[in-house]
Amino acid sequence: MMERLREGVNSIAVKIILSLIIFSFAFAGVGGYLAGGTEAPAAKVGDLEISRSQFEQAYQNERAQMQSQAGEFFSTLLSDPSYLAQFRRSVLDRMVDQSLLDQEADRLGLRVSDVQIKQSIRDMQAFSSNGVFNNDLYLSALRRNGLSPDQFAEYVRQDMVREQLVNALLSSEFALEDELEALYKLEGQTRTVRTLTLPLVDFADKADITAEQKTAYYEQNPSQFVRPEQFKLSYVELTGAGVADVADITDEEAKTYYEANIASYGTSEQRKVSHIMIQGDDSAAKEKAQEVLAELNAGADFAELAKTRSDDTFSAEQGGQLDWFDKGVMDPAFEEAAFALVNTGDVTDVVQSDFGFHIIKLDEVKPSDAKPFAEVRDEIIARLKQQHAAEKFYALSNELAEKAFEMPDNLDEAAASSNAEVTKTDFVALNELSGSLANPSVVQALQSPEVREDGLNSDIIEIAPEHVIVVRVDDVRPETVLPFEEVETQVTALLKRQEGEKAASALADTLLSELNDGNDAGVNASGYAFSDVSELARMSPEREVVELVFTLPAPAAETSEYGLTRSVNGDVLIVALDGVKDPETESISLESQMADRVARSTANADLTALISELKANTEVTYSLNTAEQ
Repeated sequence: MMERLREGVNSIAVKIILSLIIFSFAFAGVGGYLAGGTEAPAAKVGDLEISRSQFEQAYQNERAQMQSQAGEFFSTLLSDPSYLAQFRRSVLDRMVDQSLLDQEADRLGLRVSDVQIKQSIRDMQAFSSNGVFNNDLYLSALRRNGLSPDQFAEYVRQDMVREQLVNALLSSEFALEDELEALYKLEGQTRTVRTLTLPLVDFADKADITAEQKTAYYEQNPSQFVRPEQFKLSYVELTGAGVADVADITDEEAKTYYEANIASYGTSEQRKVSHIMIQGDDSAAKEKAQEVLAELNAGADFAELAKTRSDDTFSAEQGGQLDWFDKGVMDPAFEEAAFALVNTGDVTDVVQSDFGFHIIKLDEVKPSDAKPFAEVRDEIIARLKQQHAAEKFYALSNELAEKAFEMPDNLDEAAASSNAEVTKTDFVALNELSGSLANPSVVQALQSPEVREDGLNSDIIEIAPEHVIVVRVDDVRPETVLPFEEVETQVTALLKRQEGEKAASALADTLLSELNDGNDAGVNASGYAFSDVSELARMSPEREVVELVFTLPAPAAETSEYGLTRSVNGDVLIVALDGVKDPETESISLESQMADRVARSTANADLTALISELKANTEVTYSLNTAEQ
């Protein structure tokens, strides 16, 4: 079952539909346009409302897109309530921004023609097959999303009008040659430096700390020596990978699977047909279709009638001809009639579908071409074993859930019923948990009153597909300030580090002052020395040094500029800037990538500024709690 689900998610049809759904939020408003109600809107932008159904549709579309890209990692992020609220708010904010742009485009009188919309639809990759518009994919995708061609065209129109406004900003920006050359020099500039390191450990080791200092520090900073609340835990973990699949798969089982899924092992039968469609579902439309059929029976040319009488304007231009399709793609009634035709040139009677009335002519048949069973036998057996393993996992996980609920004061029975073991931890704080125990859902369960206070087993928790866990708290150790004897070594190290930082900083300040006065005697006497000269670019890995030297002024000839910084581990660094080098440049073309980048960056800033200005001049109210699921 799980394997079939995975195959469905990865199918071309599903990917096409998903691409349609997420295309510039084209379908974000489907629910709002098709269903009314008195429910408070998610947001109101000026006089226009973003309904809750519009928002939920857009949210689900964006979530599906992110899920397909990031998988389990994104699911883990969404289990954090704060991230979920932030993600939902970002979707709503984007819809508000789009509404502001739509209203501004309308105010400016921006429009697109029907011809432009039609061409835009024909150019969409989601509806293309081998680079050519595929009317079957187009109609099928719309049908599966509950859209009519007119509804989809309206969403495309809205998106194209918005793009006019955005493109006007993008195309109005440009870069000057002098600007590009200055930017090139600035980005490519390098600086020659030397560094003198004062290791913190050298100064910390020399620090003398008295017992009185340690006691005073401990008493003044008790919060630094708190042992957090800790738990002893027991848990039973079950994974699909850990479930042994010992079932044998017979050739008969494999053969049955092969015959039921033969399309997966080659090309299933495909058909190419032409059709004449009369839109509508009333008696007038049916009568019109009957008239066309009568003309065909009287000897009229099918292609010519399709061009003049068919309401499917895309296929009408091709004499009614559609591209190749197999079963499961077209409207069921249309598909059944098309596959019932036997000989090339055969024509159906009038067929009613969800799109209207059709007359269908068979143009060509491409028979099935599947691999023989012998070639795919091993693959099928491996797949069936995976399915058996998945079924066994879910059976065991159900048993685990039931026993953990029936015997809530221990996990022994639950573990035995699922062929698993009970694992126990020593005392551990929640922020110290690792592996599966660190999953946000597990941490949340451990803090529930039933598990934490009553000592009951948790519900079964899904960590990932085919990965579950049940946890319980065996013991709790409350938060407490550790006694001085246990933390004396830690206190000593802290004080030594503090004193070491003071001593290193004091010496560094003295040496820096002397160096700025042109005196290096202190450096020579300190026992420390500058490193050899190195050349650093803005993207060099020595981030602390880079951040400092690119803020220092360029030194005069035969001199150096000095500054102080610290490394990640606390060492004090005295940095000497000896020189600045600009890259050699030639005239940079206004057609270069850098010119495009500068213009694009400026245009993005313009767009952000425009949206900010529109928000400032438009009343925008949010009434939806985006933390709601």
